[in-house]
Amino acid sequence: MSAMDELVDILTIEPIEVNLFRGRSPAADRIRIFGGQVVAQALTAAYKTVEGRICHSLQSYFIRPGDPKQPVLYQVERSRDGKSFATRRVIAIQKGEQIFNLACSFQVPEDGYDHADEMPPAPLPNEVPDENERWREMFKDQPEQLKHWVRDRPIELRPVSPVNLLKPEPTGSSHQVWFRATRDLGDDVAINQVLLAYASDYSLLGTAMRPHGASWMSGVQTASLDHILWFHRPTNFSRWHLYVQDSPSASGARGFNRGAIYREDGVLVASAAQEGLIRRRE
Repeated sequence: MSAMDELVDILTIEPIEVNLFRGRSPAADRIRIFGGQVVAQALTAAYKTVEGRICHSLQSYFIRPGDPKQPVLYQVERSRDGKSFATRRVIAIQKGEQIFNLACSFQVPEDGYDHADEMPPAPLPNEVPDENERWREMFKDQPEQLKHWVRDRPIELRPVSPVNLLKPEPTGSSHQVWFRATRDLGDDVAINQVLLAYASDYSLLGTAMRPHGASWMSGVQTASLDHILWFHRPTNFSRWHLYVQDSPSASGARGFNRGAIYREDGVLVASAAQEGLIRRRE
């Protein structure tokens, strides 16, 4: 099974009762569940309770680390169904406790005023090395690490100005990453939003560490605390998208990060915001 096939399987959650769904994690060796996976599965659960509407925003909190060896139950509360908007709340549960909750809003598609910022200049995706090329260079003298990092991935990432995770140096608090799903799953809005939600958790937290010459591999404890997405326009996430990220502030062992997601043709399709724990390990 390819990495993309596995991701599609993981995001295909199981209905077990009205408004109650079960999700699972991949077999990969992880200490905790990847945050983007929980966001994506929760959004999938919410989508299974609405008709004729598409998500325009979600706000979520990570409460406890998720155990990848245990299934996750997603309980959906149907907060409101109006003529134009519907609101849902999703609670993710493991071992009888909340590990995550999400609120999201859906809207019947309609026309209205339309404007967007222009995509900033960036090198083209084919001018930027992919992550596997970076790992081969970074771990060329560490064959065991190389085996772990260089692999088939469902999301292809190409950072424009990557930080050396092993030996990070202080740099600017903004950067750009090209990313996309490695297979086209069609133009269904819900599927592409779920994939984008999954991928939007990659690299965003690290933005706040860039000015401090720190990384999660250099003695820093990190964890996503919350994650917010606004979907502005439909998109097919198998096309290249530029994730423009910046971190206006870090304080109190927390880093605040923002992201704007542009399609390769310059169309702004989504915006993100996240606060994360960035605590020095003593």
